[in-house]
Amino acid sequence: MAGTTPIETTLAEVMAELAGLDDPKTRAVNERHGDDHGVNLGKLRALAKRLKTQQDLARRLWDTDDTAARLLALLICRPKAFERDELDVMLREARTPKVHDWLVNYVVKKNPHAEELRVAWSADPDPVVASAGWALTTERVARKPEGLDLAGLLDVIEAQMKDAPDRLQWAMNHCLAQIGIEHTEHRTRAIDIGERLQVLKDYPTSPGCTSPFAPVWITEMVRRQQDAGPA
Repeated sequence: MAGTTPIETTLAEVMAELAGLDDPKTRAVNERHGDDHGVNLGKLRALAKRLKTQQDLARRLWDTDDTAARLLALLICRPKAFERDELDVMLREARTPKVHDWLVNYVVKKNPHAEELRVAWSADPDPVVASAGWALTTERVARKPEGLDLAGLLDVIEAQMKDAPDRLQWAMNHCLAQIGIEHTEHRTRAIDIGERLQVLKDYPTSPGCTSPFAPVWITEMVRRQQDAGPA
């Protein structure tokens, strides 16, 4: 087509390929979890592997507002290339759980602005945005706890987790469990908070999987670490 740039042609081709991969059965399963796309994630990853890293294409895929296209964008982008404000806008645009999770885990965690965004998002009045801040805090609890006020985090969790909206509650619960798993000096209190709040105690858990109920989660992961012995 006259006047069409190569990147636009590529975008059209990729969108057509994504449309061809859409499967009604996969879509039905995903929709039960709040995700409005029907592309098998294995096939999506295979497509991303073939495309390799393409930052410009990733931005154009994101701008389509299509969930499968945005997931693909997050797989082929260059995480360190995004500016802080750009990531903030993207998080607020992320409408579905999978896009939100991949954006935080695959992109923001690898970006030089991650810590600044962690602090800002954790205090955001939007509970979905705040859940991203808590996810980044959980990452720091596990990998770089220096400078974190772990006792203060437990205070906030104890006061707010019980009545928090679902996504924020889940993220705070993960942080609670991570503190208990990784930090012996806070383990007893973390388990006690979980026992008293009873958050996710009755969450359905598949056979062979660990319950997200913090006291069970903490106890099981510590047991596995002890069984494994020194690294």
